[in-house]
Amino acid sequence: MVEKTSRGRKEEVVTREYTINLHKRLHGCTFKRKAPNAIKEIRKFAQKAMGTTDVRVDVKLNKHVWSRGIRSVPRRVRVRIARRRNDEEDAKEELYSLVTVTEGLKGLGTKVIDGDD
Repeated sequence: MVEKTSRGRKEEVVTREYTINLHKRLHGCTFKRKAPNAIKEIRKFAQKAMGTTDVRVDVKLNKHVWSRGIRSVPRRVRVRIARRRNDEEDAKEELYSLVTVTEGLKGLGTKVIDGDD
């Protein structure tokens, strides 16, 4: 058998910026469930994009989603998702994803961030 020398695509530490369109993900959602469902959709997006089940949402991102109340969630949100090593001893997974909010929606598209900011 051939031994793998390089790490898998999902096992490296990386940071990327994404624009998440919450409007299409929350279409048809009840008004009083919009903000909680928006946070769940952001988690689901990060799980799919980074391949980790442990997703941690930053407090500033949570406040940004809830800033206009439970009903008027922002249509789009620009986020930075960082896949990081889990330093806890009793962790189930070795990697987790941290989702933070970034400023502005200009220059849309996915960007790979070099180095840890």
